[in-house]
Amino acid sequence: MLKDLTEGKVSKQILEFAIPMLLGNVFQQLYNIVDSVVVGKFIGDTALAAVGASFPIIFLLISLGFGVTMGGTISISHFFGAGQNENVRKTVDTMNIFILIVSIVFAIIGIVFSDSIFRLIQLPEEVIPMASEYLRVYMYGLPFFFGFVNISATLRGVGDSKTPLYLLVISTIINIILVLYFVLGLKRVSDLRLWQL
Repeated sequence: MLKDLTEGKVSKQILEFAIPMLLGNVFQQLYNIVDSVVVGKFIGDTALAAVGASFPIIFLLISLGFGVTMGGTISISHFFGAGQNENVRKTVDTMNIFILIVSIVFAIIGIVFSDSIFRLIQLPEEVIPMASEYLRVYMYGLPFFFGFVNISATLRGVGDSKTPLYLLVISTIINIILVLYFVLGLKRVSDLRLWQL
């Protein structure tokens, strides 16, 4: 929903715009918290160490994604506020192309060099295979994550901070369900097959 933030009481407008963004940060953190809790409880300490070791790299990429799109958000909001819709469209198109290219490049680097990255940060050798596997899976989804961040930034640039929150809540719930399914559901299927053998 496009919203003109130049009308009405300023403090109310800022609060209505900022609260969904703050709640979004909470849900963003739930991704890694859920992964860590489920992995630590049901797979083991080495798997938990692998998830924990991947977090700084993932956090760096998340911060990069938000940082790059924040610059675009400023341009979009400037042009949108001035009624320059053609410039809004051009800015959005430029952001889309740039984010797509950057996310693919970083995904390829992460997939190809995951072992080297963990050796560079001196992760214990026994944790590296699991950490690399976790990071590679994350990297396959990086273009989609950056796309989501880009869409959210575009919406915030035109005054809509609620839709990105709704999308984040839905994706967090889906993440929780899938983590539980892949860790618990598939583990039980695997255990059942081993028992039958």
